[in-house]
Amino acid sequence: MPRIPVKREPGSRGRLQDIPVQGQKRVLLAAPRGYCAGVDRAVVAVEKALEHYGAPVYVRKQIVHNVHVVSELEQQGAIFVDEVDEVPEGAHVVFSAHGVSPAVVNAAAERGLRAIDATCPLVTKVHREAVRFSRDDFEILLIGHAGHEEVEGTAGEAPDHVTLVNGPDDVDSITVKDPDKVVWLSQTTLSVDETMETVRRLRERFPNLQDPPSDDICYATQNRQVAIKKVAEQADLVIVVGSANSSNSVRLVEVALEYGAKAAYRVDYASEIRQEWLEGVATVGVTSGASVPEVLVQEVLQDLSGAGYAEVQEVKTAEEDLMFSLPKELRKDITGKQDARAIGGRGR
Repeated sequence: MPRIPVKREPGSRGRLQDIPVQGQKRVLLAAPRGYCAGVDRAVVAVEKALEHYGAPVYVRKQIVHNVHVVSELEQQGAIFVDEVDEVPEGAHVVFSAHGVSPAVVNAAAERGLRAIDATCPLVTKVHREAVRFSRDDFEILLIGHAGHEEVEGTAGEAPDHVTLVNGPDDVDSITVKDPDKVVWLSQTTLSVDETMETVRRLRERFPNLQDPPSDDICYATQNRQVAIKKVAEQADLVIVVGSANSSNSVRLVEVALEYGAKAAYRVDYASEIRQEWLEGVATVGVTSGASVPEVLVQEVLQDLSGAGYAEVQEVKTAEEDLMFSLPKELRKDITGKQDARAIGGRGR
């Protein structure tokens, strides 16, 4: 497969030794992997905001959960802040792909900030579901991880109607006012299997529990989990490229272990791969979370090649061609003409 030229980290090349093992060394490369449409849209939104308005452009929270992407954007002039009250009045601020609550939108407006909403459209869909069900006076059981920005944004749409369910073990402690008017929604980046187990247990307690109109877990999260399941059953080791605060990347490690990988680790960069991980390993599975640029995967493949894992077999379980339009403020260039990247970000 074609390799993307990368800027190597100092001292990384030749770091891993080619130690003989039983069997033929190979890499199983999961596909789909890496950037999803929502991440692509959000990253391009920051890049284009910098082109349109010049640096600095402020971003509330990390635009996506990847340290490399954030660092690259910082070098271009983006400034990341925790809350909008850190942004100078009247400045441009981008809301991250994970979404924000109405309280954040209002706080930005009160400061006269020029907001650009880069929320993933699939997260926006969950927000709209929360608004609709709360309007109909349903109790919403929101399956997700406490403290995650997406969960905070969704819960903020209907704070008086939402109860957070962190996972299956939370189910027994959940209480509702009316078991006949309860619905579940979920964070978009969860493990599909664990979410369905949580729903199963909730339905045991609340038989009239309603489902969301359509699946909340995003297509990209599901596709990457399906692909790594296929890889994991054949792998001695799985390496997931992704950051520690990336929920979908962390889930890929868990799914790999659950579906047969003898070991699985998450790394931000190829330089974090340890020699001891490769001891006795013939087959290495490689994938990446939905906020990871492909260049980081190619670095991993190059380092593994130096350790004797030059044979790369792609394991493809789905095709992805979904693309999202950029936020409306960024669909035209500075001359007012439709921008070539207005629909679908970078394209593929």
